[in-house]
Amino acid sequence: MAENALITDPAKLAALAPVASAPIRHHVFVCTGKSCAAVDSADVKLAFEHELLVRGILFGKEKKGKNPRGTVIVTECASVGFCAIGPAVMVYPDGIWYAQVGKEDVPEIVEEHLLNGRVVERLALLKVPSEGKGAPLDESQRWEA
Repeated sequence: MAENALITDPAKLAALAPVASAPIRHHVFVCTGKSCAAVDSADVKLAFEHELLVRGILFGKEKKGKNPRGTVIVTECASVGFCAIGPAVMVYPDGIWYAQVGKEDVPEIVEEHLLNGRVVERLALLKVPSEGKGAPLDESQRWEA
């Protein structure tokens, strides 16, 4: 197996991975695993991409109609751990996990959360604050895996 040589030149890194120098503010993960897919999570992912694209903030290659200076990345993932109440969406770095998200909920999440910093409480299942932010969890927020 061939080893990849470590790239240390910042210009070469930026050319190969433009996301490294983009002004990313949020990373949205949409579960498209088996259970979430069964409740139309692919439509939720497409709705995020469309809504962010229309607003000009979806990060990506310009030749694909996206914004290389966009502030939001959307990634599909296999599972976020609560697929029984999907579609599931996680927003980082805020640590907000949304459950039962429908495509009709996406404009509200984009407007309220991604643009205005207000969590959409009716969909928020779990809040995992990043280190150094937020108050400690109270007993009602503690859970075991």
